[in-house]
Amino acid sequence: MSGHSKWHTIKHKKAATDAKRGRVFTKVIKEITVAARTGGGDPEGNPRLRTVLEAARAANMPKDNIEKAIKKGTGELPGVSYEEVSYEGYGPGGVAVYVQALTDNRNRTLPEIRHLFTKFGGNLGESNCVGWMFEKKGYIVLSKDKASEETLLEAVLEAGGDDVRDDGDNWEILTPPERVHAVKEVLAGRGIQVASAEVSMVPRNTVRVEGKKAQQLLSMMEALEEHEDIQNVWANFDIDAAEITEQRAAS
Repeated sequence: MSGHSKWHTIKHKKAATDAKRGRVFTKVIKEITVAARTGGGDPEGNPRLRTVLEAARAANMPKDNIEKAIKKGTGELPGVSYEEVSYEGYGPGGVAVYVQALTDNRNRTLPEIRHLFTKFGGNLGESNCVGWMFEKKGYIVLSKDKASEETLLEAVLEAGGDDVRDDGDNWEILTPPERVHAVKEVLAGRGIQVASAEVSMVPRNTVRVEGKKAQQLLSMMEALEEHEDIQNVWANFDIDAAEITEQRAAS
């Protein structure tokens, strides 16, 4: 998964920058509303809400915005009803792409997502055409200079995590979805700072992509992530970190 964690951390840093311009707030508010609607307004009993509240605070979202979004989800305030939808398909190089969206109008969102796949040489497929290639996991990324492998593995296993993987300059930590917060808190208690932590669709295997196809794929990923209805995009690419950095610099 060379470069996979680098893409992940760069994406999170970009989201923090975008938040300053308010671009990420709409997506976070949607997720808060749906999380509160499906699991209740108490983050202690609602892991999904707890995760998105951490993202909201990381983006410096005002407390008032957060509280209103929760109340819209629980029905205490009127709000738009969003539907959870997933889209699956293939990008350049045969890479599997799994998209998670929240929309108030499927008839608008579907053709827009299909257009983005086609524009960059991909193909939107049928439901579950690639979903089976991914596994829902807690996914934590941190720089290697934050902890040794031995120290990290000990902390992760103690907190109920699954594995620590080497991805070049970064460590990738996999956990059961419900343990991602516990693992993050144990790491914080030991003074180990993480770059990002979330529940993710982790690929079971990867596809190596290079050169022009890699740049097309990364452009497609960025275009999908910029779409206002899309919350998350996951793909099973294996791209060198240097190519990811090059593409980000160009954009």
